[in-house]
Amino acid sequence: MSSQSHVLLHAPVELTRGTLRRLGEGAGKVIYASEHWVVKRERSAADILALIVIWKVLSRVARALPARLGEPLLRHPSRWIGLLRVVVRAFVLVIPRSLWMMTHAGEMWRVYHARDVRGERLAQTHLAGTPLVPERVTFPPVRVRVGGWPGWLTVSEAVERVEDTLYHRLVELAAQNRYEQVETWLERFLALRQAGWQRGLFSVDAHLKNFGVAGDRVVLLDPGGLTDHWPEIEQRLSSQAGSRLPHEQLGLGPVLLARQDIAERFNARWREIVSHAGVRRQWPGGIAGRHEPPAGE
Repeated sequence: MSSQSHVLLHAPVELTRGTLRRLGEGAGKVIYASEHWVVKRERSAADILALIVIWKVLSRVARALPARLGEPLLRHPSRWIGLLRVVVRAFVLVIPRSLWMMTHAGEMWRVYHARDVRGERLAQTHLAGTPLVPERVTFPPVRVRVGGWPGWLTVSEAVERVEDTLYHRLVELAAQNRYEQVETWLERFLALRQAGWQRGLFSVDAHLKNFGVAGDRVVLLDPGGLTDHWPEIEQRLSSQAGSRLPHEQLGLGPVLLARQDIAERFNARWREIVSHAGVRRQWPGGIAGRHEPPAGE
């Protein structure tokens, strides 16, 4: 996560005194953690293309299954996907990259890569030093041990480790029947989104696993979905307006199954806030280089 960094003379000791645990992964990176810090390993283009191909196949299989079987398949992909990625990656490497770029998977990779680069730039420029993102430190390159392949990484930056993803925190609170706190965290999530809009930034990838819990803060973990381009924001808001219930779209259906009253209140708040009018109310005016909403709308 790009953010204003503190420059250290040496890497934090806990990064080099033991083996870092594999904490999670996304399409473009794998995350390893010590007690207070996380480092990342960037995936290669071939790895990302392989994951895109696998995800496309999984999506087709899920659509062919009943919803109760298909949706969990996409929400909780199995561990064997790691092995499948190795196999598909070998297939990707055999075919020239120029041919892959002509396919739908290649187009998806270009969109992902462009958004990732843009999001990192926007986060570094506009979220640096704010409580909206985890703290980041940089230091001279150092070799660290990591669990699993490749065993070692050379890193020169680390990011504050959050306590949990927002999604997992909500799941745990619901399991403990602490629904008052579930509503509190959902309000903090909406407040974070509005704080981003006030800086002229909107996330088109605002799923709950992309946000973390740090103390009483909700923070953005991956800036890859950030944009300041208003036509793209309008398109995203329009597509969400015609979709299913907001809490289900965010994967909160099982979490709020026993409290439909909370689901209804959250959905009403979401529709009010995450809307064309709601974003426009928060969007800054007169900031050079931004794509603000058209005047008079």
